Amino acid sequence: MIDPVHPPTRLAVIGQGYVGLPLAMRAVEQGFHVVGFDIDSAKVARLTAGSSHVEDISDERLTAALRTGRFLATDDTHQLAGFDVCVISVPTPLREGLPDLSYIESAAHAVAPYLRPGATVVLESTTYPGTTEELMVGILADVSGLPAGGPDGFRAGYSPERIDPGNTVYTFENTPKVVSGIDADSLAVVQGFYDRLVEKTVPVRSPKEAELTKLLENTFRHVNIALVNELAMFAHELGIDVWEAIDAASTKPFGYLRFTPGPGVGGHCLPIDPSYLSWQVKRSTGHPFRFVELANDVNEHMPDYVVRRLTDALNDRELSVKGRRILLLGLAYKRDTGDARESPSSTVAARLVQLGATVVAVDPHVDERQTPPGVRLIALTADELQAADAVIVLVDHSAFDADLVLAHSRYVLDTRHWLPDAEHVDVL
Repeated sequence: MIDPVHPPTRLAVIGQGYVGLPLAMRAVEQGFHVVGFDIDSAKVARLTAGSSHVEDISDERLTAALRTGRFLATDDTHQLAGFDVCVISVPTPLREGLPDLSYIESAAHAVAPYLRPGATVVLESTTYPGTTEELMVGILADVSGLPAGGPDGFRAGYSPERIDPGNTVYTFENTPKVVSGIDADSLAVVQGFYDRLVEKTVPVRSPKEAELTKLLENTFRHVNIALVNELAMFAHELGIDVWEAIDAASTKPFGYLRFTPGPGVGGHCLPIDPSYLSWQVKRSTGHPFRFVELANDVNEHMPDYVVRRLTDALNDRELSVKGRRILLLGLAYKRDTGDARESPSSTVAARLVQLGATVVAVDPHVDERQTPPGVRLIALTADELQAADAVIVLVDHSAFDADLVLAHSRYVLDTRHWLPDAEHVDVL
């Protein structure tokens, strides 16, 4: 159990990305001594210099944490020694359609030599049910020689991350945190730890329920976005304004949640996480998770649909895609963030480049390193809009000037219903 007189004060966070860095900053602000570990030495050097690569964490907030003397960014595993609590927040990508847990495995191997009786390791990375107990805990026990649980062992649990990049309303601090442990003592420590960082914690019975919680949240969104994306395609063929129907349906105060069409899904969560659940269901039960597979099929092909809509619009103007100058608004996967992971904008750009178009893009949140091959970043100006044969609105960043786009574009395909109705604007 947590010692109320001597609560844990030394925290190690494995992974200093969109999840790990906000957690580390909050912990420093709450009095923890934090070691932020990352294998990317360039990222570590940047953090040490007070330069944040995560938009939700300002340089000023990072610098303030460094000045306390309680935050150390490092790529040296020896600095992990002596932790009370360790949180693992590393990527869990798909490789050829299969879950890749190598980052979790590497993190567990890095942490295990520094485990002590009573120390706690929490996994936050999104994964399939069973990973915490069957994989992470197994590695920790085998390498450290300590039992999992009990008075002489280590504690462990799972708490799914709920970071929403760019969301200024629901932040790490005020979003309820689901927590779990491999036994009662572990749950008490995990919950006590997060109680110091967030406004509300939600305990569940075991890590499997917590792991499923994260996958349920993202699968719910993934399936419903696929539903409205497919509706948008059919509504266009039928000559129906799907956006007006969505607005009307949204007036119902019960039994309906608003989801809107778009060019596809991006980020780490929706394109990847439901597939973890689908893979586990198929592996364990032998049955396909049909909703996820259908949602994957619809959402993965939305960028192709966007390109097809543009091709049709240019054909109507007796123009081909080849040789045309196409301006893309937005390369990130969502509004007001620089997160371009799995962004459908990149797929749209790649398809257009393959078709022989000259592709330029505007995104104030994305740098050259995240720009797809063959695409040049430019500023949003009247001259650039006038020079483009077509503009595609892929992300409706608040920094974009809608009046400027309307006034100086020849043709716009708006995948976000961002612009008001106009003769030269088509909506997805």
